[in-house]
Amino acid sequence: MNDDAYTLITADTHAGASHAQYREYLDPESRDAFDEWRGGYKNPSQEHYGKKKMRNWDFDIRTKDQNSQGVVGEVVFPNTVPPFYSKSIVIAQPPRPDQYTKCLAGIRAHNRWLVDFCAEDSDRRAGIGLILPNDLDEAIKDIELIAKSGLRGGVLLPLIPPDCNWLPSLYDKAWDRVFAAIQDHDLVINQHSGQGSPTYGDDMVGEALWMSEVTFYCQAGFRHLLMSGVFERFNRLKYILTESGCAWVGPMLAQLDGIHQGIQLGAIGEMHYDGEWVLKELPSEYAQRNCWYGASFPSKSDLDGIDKLGADRVLWGNDYPHFEGTFPYNLESLRLTFKDLPERERRMLLGENAAQLYQFDLEKLRPQAEKYGPTPDEVNTPLSRDEIPRDATCGLFRNALYAAG
Repeated sequence: MNDDAYTLITADTHAGASHAQYREYLDPESRDAFDEWRGGYKNPSQEHYGKKKMRNWDFDIRTKDQNSQGVVGEVVFPNTVPPFYSKSIVIAQPPRPDQYTKCLAGIRAHNRWLVDFCAEDSDRRAGIGLILPNDLDEAIKDIELIAKSGLRGGVLLPLIPPDCNWLPSLYDKAWDRVFAAIQDHDLVINQHSGQGSPTYGDDMVGEALWMSEVTFYCQAGFRHLLMSGVFERFNRLKYILTESGCAWVGPMLAQLDGIHQGIQLGAIGEMHYDGEWVLKELPSEYAQRNCWYGASFPSKSDLDGIDKLGADRVLWGNDYPHFEGTFPYNLESLRLTFKDLPERERRMLLGENAAQLYQFDLEKLRPQAEKYGPTPDEVNTPLSRDEIPRDATCGLFRNALYAAG
């Protein structure tokens, strides 16, 4: 067995600037409006952005935290609230037409900040740039800048909620020129759990419904791209859905394959179809070539099903610095779920797959991995009930405690 420490690359972290930092990255003509907005802005989650906020942008704090968890590489999604937004872009709906100009200035400020943030440790960080769906020609300009700036994490492709009827759905061919630009620049398409949901309102019932349905809506991009023939027309695209597990993928692909086959045959039950169908192959065959799954802190059921997807398609993540992630109990999470996974598959999920998809240099990360990374012996040590962290809010540990009785 290979006794080398694991090179842990998390495919799911979040970062963002402070308001003061974002101001410096705004176009000068937007700063007066930003000052006015900032004066009326109230943080929607003081707990989340209070004691933890420095982890979003402070190099020393972030590096120390990740080293303490054995993590030496990170794919960086946005986290803090960009200028002119009311919440993090990971969960915000796309802007309305009257909000678009200001929000575009806000995401461009974030992208500029992110370039400098990743440059602090370019071997370690792969940043994901932002685009907006309101004006696809402007989105293409941002894609070009993301590529030119070296944000090798790629593009966070917006999910279009069903109540945002002023925007083209991802299965609309209007998006083809965007997909062509992403493919031409060899960038990764990223989508992330939290996006794509309709508005439920601000009360507790709405929050509960959002939680109950967010998984369905965050998977919409996966369904829409597969079934609309995007990967048929742009066969070099690379797509990943992050913080969404992967146990669901096999059953969903079986369902989509069945729909595809029924349409090819001309009927599904009483529904009849004629005309030219956009897919030439099974949806599962496109998924095998073009899709990856950022399972983040995968459950045992996620790991049990990876043979159906291919172990080279699944990426691990710790969701730093979010409360629902595994920080500061990363080793405990690996001991809980990875101890029974074959060694070769472990190394793929914990770092090698991310290195290949996001162009990390494993040789450059190796010295830090030898210094901080967990060893096979450590991961092979079972986590006893008494060692399950009681103060962790990660669902992985809460479910383990519940199962242990």
